[in-house]
Amino acid sequence: MHGLRGDRVLRVRKARLAAIALLTGLAASSICRADAAVDSAAALPPPPSELYGDLFVAVQTQQVFPDQKTFVDAVPNSTPAAIVQLYDQSKNQPNFDLKRFVLANFTLPSEPVITPPSGQTLREHIDWLWPKLTRTTTAADVPANSSLIPLPKPYVVPGGRFREGYYWDTYFTMLGLQEAGREDLVDDMLDDFAYEIDRFGHIPNGNRTYYLSRSQPPFYGLMVQLAAKVEGDRVYQKYLPELKKEYAYWMMGADTTPRGQATRNVVVFRDGAVLNRYWDARDTPRDESYLEDVTTAKQAAGRDPREVYRDLRAAAESGWDFSSRWFGDNQTLTTIRTTSIVPVDLNSLLFSLEATIAKGCAQSLDFRCTADYIGKAERRAEAINRYLWNPKGYYADYDWRLGKRRDNLSAAAVYPLFVRAAWPERAVKTLHAVSAQLLKDRGLATSTFQTGQQWDAPNGWAPLHWLTIKGAQHYGDRKLAQTVGTRFLADVKQVYASDQKLVEKYVVEGPNAGGGGGGEYPLQDGFGWTNGVTLKLLDLYAPGE
Repeated sequence: MHGLRGDRVLRVRKARLAAIALLTGLAASSICRADAAVDSAAALPPPPSELYGDLFVAVQTQQVFPDQKTFVDAVPNSTPAAIVQLYDQSKNQPNFDLKRFVLANFTLPSEPVITPPSGQTLREHIDWLWPKLTRTTTAADVPANSSLIPLPKPYVVPGGRFREGYYWDTYFTMLGLQEAGREDLVDDMLDDFAYEIDRFGHIPNGNRTYYLSRSQPPFYGLMVQLAAKVEGDRVYQKYLPELKKEYAYWMMGADTTPRGQATRNVVVFRDGAVLNRYWDARDTPRDESYLEDVTTAKQAAGRDPREVYRDLRAAAESGWDFSSRWFGDNQTLTTIRTTSIVPVDLNSLLFSLEATIAKGCAQSLDFRCTADYIGKAERRAEAINRYLWNPKGYYADYDWRLGKRRDNLSAAAVYPLFVRAAWPERAVKTLHAVSAQLLKDRGLATSTFQTGQQWDAPNGWAPLHWLTIKGAQHYGDRKLAQTVGTRFLADVKQVYASDQKLVEKYVVEGPNAGGGGGGEYPLQDGFGWTNGVTLKLLDLYAPGE
């Protein structure tokens, strides 16, 4: 069995079960759940591409605004139907000016200039930023026919063009909020996500109507774990219904999909193992990147455009939009095949979600449920170590359509270590590969490829540094954890000293330090998850600063 003798397999399984039992804990409590508020507001409007039809296509293809996200975040000054009718009556008239028409009929999103006081230390600047990035957009605050989805409680946005909350960003933002003593905002965002799960069945990519067809990496269980460290194990029981609903969303079709096939986010292997992939319910160009997606599909000669759009959208669900991880040739966006790939990060997070649900079930004294989810986590850990282990010495993705492992090492390799699903000897090998191939002078490169995409070298991202630090700590390599943390922190400090900003991503190799490049939009500053991770790194490696 994969080169292991039977006694060794038994030891590995016992160790795995022991780790899961330790993670879930079996202490029970009788705390009652506080039901999430249910919004009685009217149904949300369709996404802008459906609301405005030909007008939407004209605005995006004619590049009325440099950023495709500008128009989809704009608010109509009258009903969409009235604006579309006026457009149809006006568009063929002499001297019709599309931009002037849009400016007369829509209110564009504002991007407030954030000017910090001079002389702030890095820590002072982060603390000063939290209220600047906090939004309150209840149903009473959101104009009619806006793409923004109202939420019952305040939340923190990343910053810049990202004017709404984002799912996986929030976990790393929460790290900093806890460090800053803002447990109130941690609880508010947990409640906002619980509300979205109850209303939509999942947590959308972000709270915009055009994000509703997909989710993002499922960090909700880890957010609950984070809150429980401060507030106690009652948190597991409080959010247990929503944790189960999120799990059901990701596992939709698991019981009915034939072996060797996939349904939505679920992939069933020929041996019966069940793992997951990224997916989007729509197969059209993304509203917020319409022209880019249409252009990519046109350049992907011989491919069905709908297949290309689905793969682009699935990559957006991954949060790694875009990366060599999803490319058939490791280099070119037109070869994207996200839905054919079983990702190591997603399946590690679902292992953690299964373990978190098991703990919530134990808190509810539902021990049958506890055993059920411990079993699910055990089976997933075995499948991760069967399919997502590359014999070259690191965890990696698997192409289920081609039936082979992907060879491109990326920082996603640390996810099984972060959630403690890795076999110890494989964790050691993975950390060695990460150190040898991804660790650079100023931090951790995202991959070994330079493609011009933002989720590849030479860029480094705060979340991936944190996951690597914790993964290395979990498996005893504190020296590597400190090296990764101190190098990235020095890079953040250098950019802040020169620009007085914390940015979305950083260049971690080459002669020039600075903000990272690539992607579909200019470098953004703010920046939620960088703030959160940086505050944790300051307290770990520079507590006096």
